[in-house]
Amino acid sequence: ISYFQNNFALQPNLIIVRNILPNIQIRKMVKLVAAYTDDELIEGCAKNDPRAQERLYAKYYGKMLSVCMRYSRNKEDAIELVNMGFLKVFMNISSFGNKGSFEGWIRRIVVNTVLEEHRKTVNYREHVGFPEVMQDGVTHADIISELYAEDIIGMIGLLPPASRMVFNLFAIEGYPHKEIAEMLNISEGTSKWHVNFAKEKLKKCILEGQKNKEVAYGY
Repeated sequence: ISYFQNNFALQPNLIIVRNILPNIQIRKMVKLVAAYTDDELIEGCAKNDPRAQERLYAKYYGKMLSVCMRYSRNKEDAIELVNMGFLKVFMNISSFGNKGSFEGWIRRIVVNTVLEEHRKTVNYREHVGFPEVMQDGVTHADIISELYAEDIIGMIGLLPPASRMVFNLFAIEGYPHKEIAEMLNISEGTSKWHVNFAKEKLKKCILEGQKNKEVAYGY
C-alpha cells in the first residue's frame, strides 16, 4: 500500500490522517480521472500504483465524504473516517473480483468503518428499556418522502448518536432492522424505536423551520 503507507501515520488501534490531497487538487483531479475506467483504476491499485490510488481516491472522495458526514459530528471526523475507509479499500481491493457495483463495494467498506469506530464510542444499549414492540409498516420510502427537506442531512446530524446511526442505516443505506440489530448488537425492537424516534424529531425540526419561515416572511 505504498501511496497510503506514506500518507498515514500508524499507531496501535489508531490511524492519524495526514493531508492526502488538498481539496483544490481533488477538484482538479475529478475531471482528469473521468478518462479512467474503474477496471483500470482497480488494476493499478492492485499493483500498489500510487497514481492509481490517488485517482481512485479523488474519484470517490466526494461521495464517500457525503456518506460519512451523515454519521459524524463534524467534517474533520468525517474526513478521518473517509481516509480510514479508503485505506481498507486499498488493502482489500484484490478481493473485489468485479462482482456487483464497485462504488457500492467501496460504500459498504466505508459504512462498515463508520460502524467499527462508533462501536468503540457509542453505547447502543443506552435505550435498552425502550419498547420492544412497535407499529410496523414504516418503510424506507415513507420516511424519505415524509421528511424530505433541502437541509435534511443537517437535521440528521442533530440527532443523538445512536438514533442517527440507526436512522442512517435504515432510511438512507436501506438495511433492514434485522441486519441493523446484528450490526449494533441490539434488538430489532430497539432499532425500530430509534427510527421512529428519529422520524418524529426530524418532523419536529421541519415544522419548526416552516414556522420560522412564515414568521420571517410575515405569512
